Amino acid sequence: MNHEEQKAGEAGQEEPHAPRLYRRVAAALMEEVRAGRYPVGARMPAERELAVLMGVSRPIVREALLALEVMGVVEVRIGSGAYVLRQPDDEPPVADAAAVTPIELAQARLIFEGEAASLAATNISDEELLRLDQAVADMRREDGSFEDWEAALTVFHTTLAQATRNIAVERGVRDLWDMRSRSPECRRMLEDARNHNYRHSLEQHIEILAALHARDAVRARAAVRMHLEGSINHVLMAIEERAVSDARARVAEIRARYFAGGSV
Repeated sequence: MNHEEQKAGEAGQEEPHAPRLYRRVAAALMEEVRAGRYPVGARMPAERELAVLMGVSRPIVREALLALEVMGVVEVRIGSGAYVLRQPDDEPPVADAAAVTPIELAQARLIFEGEAASLAATNISDEELLRLDQAVADMRREDGSFEDWEAALTVFHTTLAQATRNIAVERGVRDLWDMRSRSPECRRMLEDARNHNYRHSLEQHIEILAALHARDAVRARAAVRMHLEGSINHVLMAIEERAVSDARARVAEIRARYFAGGSV
C-alpha cells in the first residue's frame, strides 16, 4: 500500500467519527491562504492533491472548498479548480461561521418558529400580509433561480418574525436564518430540497399564509410545525442518500485502483 492509499484509509476510518472534519480542513486552508502560500488570484491544488496533503478523502476536501466559497475566500470554477479571491484577514474561524448542521437548524426552527407564527397571527398587520403575499408569489416562479427562491423565503420568514411584535423573537429568528445562510451543508441541502420538493414546500407556505390571513394562531402554529417537521424528514433522507453516495464513490475508487494494477 502506498502513502496516498494509507492516508486515504486512515481518513476513511476517522470520518464516520468526525462528521465535521471538513471544517478543520477549511480552517487549515484558510491559514495557508492567510500565510500567502496561495496568494489572491492563484489556483489552489486539485482536490486529489489536497486530499493527500490533508490526509482526508476527496469528499471532505470538496466540502471544505465549498465552505470557503460560501465565505467568499475562494471561487470554484467547474472544470478548472478553486481560485483564491481574497485574504480572509478578519474572517471568524470556520467552525464559528458554519457550526450549525442542517438537522440542528431544523430542530431549532421547529422549537422556535412555530410559536413565533402563533404570536404573529394575532399581531400581523395588513401591510405585512401584503409582503407575505408577494413573497409567496415570488416563490411560485418555477423559472426563478435558487437565489430568487432563497430571497423570497427570507422575506417570508423574517416578515413573520417581525409580525410577532417581539424584538427578542424577531432577533432569534433572524439569527437562525443567518446561521442557515452561512452553513455550506445547509445551502447544499436547501438547493436539493428546492429542486426535488418545490411544489410541496410552496403548498406549505401557502397554508401558513392562509392561517395568518385568518388570524388563526392555532392553525398558524400547526402549519409551521408541519412544514419544519417535513424539513427534518427531508434532511434525514438527504443524509442517508449522501452516505450511500459517498460509500459508492469510495468503492469505485478502490475498484479503479485494483483493476489498474494498484494495491488495495
